[in-house]
Amino acid sequence: MRKTLALLSLSLGIALVNPLWSAVAQVPNLLPLPIPTAPDLPPIPIPITPEITPPLKPITIGTDCTVRPTCLGWDEQIWGQRGRIGDRKALLASIDNSLLYLTKGDAIAAYQNYPVREITLDRVRRSLLRFRELVVSSMSAAQLQAAVRQEFVFYQSVGNDGKGTVKFTAYYEPVYTASRVRTSIYKYPLYRLPPNFSQWPKPHPKRIDLEGKDGLKGNKSKLRGLELLWFRDRLDAYMVHIQGSAQIKLTNGKTTSVGYAGGTDYPWTSIGKELAKDGKLPLNGLTMPRMTAYFRQKPQELSNYLPRWKRFIFFQETGGTGATGSIHVPVTAERSIATDKSLMPPGALALIYNSFPYPASSGKLENRTVSRFVLDQDTGSAIKGPGRVDYFMGSGKLAGDRAGVTGGNGSLYYLLLKE
Repeated sequence: MRKTLALLSLSLGIALVNPLWSAVAQVPNLLPLPIPTAPDLPPIPIPITPEITPPLKPITIGTDCTVRPTCLGWDEQIWGQRGRIGDRKALLASIDNSLLYLTKGDAIAAYQNYPVREITLDRVRRSLLRFRELVVSSMSAAQLQAAVRQEFVFYQSVGNDGKGTVKFTAYYEPVYTASRVRTSIYKYPLYRLPPNFSQWPKPHPKRIDLEGKDGLKGNKSKLRGLELLWFRDRLDAYMVHIQGSAQIKLTNGKTTSVGYAGGTDYPWTSIGKELAKDGKLPLNGLTMPRMTAYFRQKPQELSNYLPRWKRFIFFQETGGTGATGSIHVPVTAERSIATDKSLMPPGALALIYNSFPYPASSGKLENRTVSRFVLDQDTGSAIKGPGRVDYFMGSGKLAGDRAGVTGGNGSLYYLLLKE
C-alpha cells in the first residue's frame, strides 16, 4: 500500500508498549510485556546487514508442549475467543494473496537475491500451501500448533539487538470525507502522480515546495491540475500521506478509496519527536490522542511541523478496494505485517508475539499478550532493519484507536517446511 506506511502512532513519533522464547519448547516465567511510560520510539538501531549477520536464524524447539499457550505456534484467534468470531476465512484469504504474489515476476526477482539461501521462493510457496491445508483441516488451536511444530522450521528474526528483540507498531486504513471539487470548506488536496515523475531530477522538491507551508500553494504549485480529492482538514490529508491509503466518503454520497502511487525520495521524519524536541509536548506520556488534540487546539502549528517531513506522497483512486501492501496484494486486518523487505522474505508465513490492545467490556482498550500467524505483505519508510514490525489493524476508527496505542517489544518468526 504505500508506502510511506508507518503507522499512525509512528507518524506522530509514538510507540508504547522480550524477546519471546529462545530455543526451548516452553517459556519460563512468561509475563505480560511491559508498557513503557515514555512511548516515543527510541532511535532505530542501525540495521544488521545480511552480509554480516543473516536477518533470520533457525531455532530449535522441543517436542514437549504441555502448556499450549506458552509454546510457539499457538493462535486461538482463528477459532474465536472471548466472544469474538474466529477469522479463519480472513487468514485463508491472506494466504491466498501471498500465493498469488509468489507467481509474479516481482517475487521471482526478490527471492533470487534473498540473503538466507535456504529460504527460497519454492520453499516459501510450499510452506504456504501446506499451512493452508493445516488451517482448513485443524479443529483447534492445539491441533494446528502440534502440526506446525512437527512440520515446520522456525526462523527467528535477529531483531534490533542481535538477540531477537523486535519493536512493534501498528497502522490502519482511515475513513475520511472528501470532495471531488475544491470548495471554501474542502480545500486541502491529495495529488495524483505526475506523468513525468520518473524524469524529475534529484534532489526532489520538498513537501514545502510542492504544497506550501500552509498546504494551500494551489495554482502556484507545479502539481496544479493533478488534484485528486479535497479534504476539509489539513491534518486528515496529511494522515493519508502517513497511512498510504484511505476509504473515502464523498460529499455527493458515493464512496471510493485511494492508495499509494509514488513518493519523493526523502527519509522519514517523526513529527512527534519534533514536537517533543521543541518542548511543545513532554516526551513522557506522548500519545496519539494528546498530539491530535494539540494540533486541533493549535492548527497554526501544522504549518510549522508538517513540512518537516520532506517526503511527499502521490495517490491513485482505487475504486473502493481495501488497502494494498507493497507486494501489490490486499492486506488483511490482523493477518498482515509490514517489515523491511530488503531483509525479510516477502509474502512469507510468519508468527508474531507481542502485546496488542483489544476492546474491553468497560469500553476501553486493554493490552493482551498474544501470538498470531501473519503474512509478510507490506513495508514502510519508517520500517527499517530486522527489529521492526508494523502490524495492520484494519480500517476505521477502532482500528485507528488500536493502532495509535500499539507498541512494545516482541518477537518475529518465519515458518518454513522442514527439508
